[in-house]
Amino acid sequence: MQDIIIDEEFKSLLPPLSKETYASLEENLLQNGCRDSLVLWDDILIDGHNRYEICTRHSLSFNTVSKEFGTREEVLVWIISTQVSRRNLTGVQLSNYRGLHYRTNKKIIKNESGRNQHSTPKEVLYQNDTKPQTLATSGLIAEHYNVSRPTIMRDAKISEAIEAIGEASPEARRMILASEVSFDKKTLETMASATKEEIAELAAQIEEGNYKKKKPDTPPPTEPPTLVDAIISGMLPLDRAISKVANDVTKGLQEIRKKADRTKLQKALRAYINTLEDVYGRI
Repeated sequence: MQDIIIDEEFKSLLPPLSKETYASLEENLLQNGCRDSLVLWDDILIDGHNRYEICTRHSLSFNTVSKEFGTREEVLVWIISTQVSRRNLTGVQLSNYRGLHYRTNKKIIKNESGRNQHSTPKEVLYQNDTKPQTLATSGLIAEHYNVSRPTIMRDAKISEAIEAIGEASPEARRMILASEVSFDKKTLETMASATKEEIAELAAQIEEGNYKKKKPDTPPPTEPPTLVDAIISGMLPLDRAISKVANDVTKGLQEIRKKADRTKLQKALRAYINTLEDVYGRI
C-alpha cells in the first residue's frame, strides 16, 4: 500500500467540519464505501483528508489519483480554488481563501530578479485546470471571484491575520474559521497590523473562551451615518437602501449618458459596485 504523507499546511486549508457533518460523512463511508478518489501530489495528500482519516481508522479501502504541479504554491492555489468551488462558505472563510489565493499568486509570479506581477506577466494556476493561465494581479484575482480589487486587498489582510493567529494557536484559528467565536471581517483586517504580543494575547483569549470584541477607544462620530453604516445598524431597511442606491445611480447614469462621457460612466458604475461590495463585506 502506498505511504500517504499528510502535509499540515495543505491540511490547514480545509474548512473545519461541524461534528454533525463529520458524523454524516463517516456514516456514509461506512455504508457505501469511499467512492471518490483521494487526490495526491506525489505521495502528499491534497484532497480528501477527512475521508482518508475515516477510512484509515475503519480500515476502509479507497482509490487515489495523482496530479502534477511544479511548485507548492501551485498546489496551494489548486486546493483553495477546489474548496471555494465545492463548499458553502462563511464570509470569513471565503475572505480567507481569496486573500490566500492573492498572496500565494504573488509568490508564484515573482521572478528571480525580484519583479512581481505588476511588471512581468507570469503563469498562475486557477481552479481545476491543469494548464496554467497568465497574468495574476489583484485585479484578475478580483475578476476571478467576481469582486472588486479593494475587496481582494482587504481579504489579503484578513488571511494574514488568521495565519498569524494560527501560528500562535492553531485551535484559535480553527475556532474562527468554524464560526465558534464571533469575529467580523473588519476586526480581522485591523489585526493584520497587530504585534506578535497582541496576536498571542488575542489567540489565548479565543482559545480560553474569554474573547470579547473591544469597544472603540474614540467616541462615535457625530456626523450622519453613511449609507452602509445605516444599513448595517438597521437604521435604514435593506430594501429601502437598495431602492435609494438604485434610484440615485439611475439618475446619475442617465445624466452622464446624455453627455456621452464614457469615463464618467465607468467611474459611476465602479462607485456603485464598490458601495455594494462594502455592504456585502460588512454583513
